[in-house]
Amino acid sequence: MAQLSEYLRACRARVSAEELGLPAVGRRRVPGLRREELASLAGVSVDYIVRLEQGRVRSASPSVLLSLADALRLQPDERDYLLRLADEAAVSGRSARATPKGQQVSSATRVLLDGLVNVPALLLGRRMDVLAWNRLGAALFTDFGALPPRQRNHIWLAFLDPRVRGLYADWAKVAQECVAYLRMDAARYPDDPGLAQLVGELSLRDEDFGAWWSGHRVRAQRQGRKRFHHPVAGDLELDFQVLDIRGGSDQSLLVYTAEPGSHSAEALAFLTSWSTGQASESKPSRPERSRSPESRA
Repeated sequence: MAQLSEYLRACRARVSAEELGLPAVGRRRVPGLRREELASLAGVSVDYIVRLEQGRVRSASPSVLLSLADALRLQPDERDYLLRLADEAAVSGRSARATPKGQQVSSATRVLLDGLVNVPALLLGRRMDVLAWNRLGAALFTDFGALPPRQRNHIWLAFLDPRVRGLYADWAKVAQECVAYLRMDAARYPDDPGLAQLVGELSLRDEDFGAWWSGHRVRAQRQGRKRFHHPVAGDLELDFQVLDIRGGSDQSLLVYTAEPGSHSAEALAFLTSWSTGQASESKPSRPERSRSPESRA
């Protein structure tokens, strides 16, 4: 129940009484709602809120959690995360959870990636590991095949690789979103040793990551837009979509596209031509491009 308790405390601290139309009576020693206020809004006892935030409740019903979510004004992704944490806590109380299995890339997915010639694409697994990629995906970000397997991770590169970090025109925004994505993923496999190692390393080596991770913001990866400063293609503004791979274990396809006729589309076409020329000169080995980074698992 520890993660659930921490998340509820963090959510309560983010909501102000004024925001919910409550009278701001007296001095507040800590930011956010008082437990009494949250209990009144959610229709539960103050004692229950105390025990829940202290991890002394063995299980919480979905109806109570949804009442708390309504009171805290949680967004759909945050509600899903809250329910998932409660479900994982209940499972943990009953029996030991299975260790996540190794992440494998199917031959059909590799063929799909290779067929996406004009769009950068990455195959992401648990904890945002980069399991496979196409030629243009490597040209946009980095030569994944030249990296040690443990560094082939989207969020590790965004924080700790200066070249990848420098690609993002809005690095702080992108980085905070990545932390929120990782938080969402963490609820699915709270006992994943690879995730614990990744979070530990990033927390030690980057103060921003540690602060944002402690903030308990969550968000599901779906779609959006990112701006890049690319050393070869120049400035690009690309839309991204995250597509689930059916039949794949926690795998998704991250695809970037440019608006037709835009400067970014021209820049992306130039990068495609450049990467094709680079590939003709170096002739990288195909198996290396799709090797799975399982050193953390």
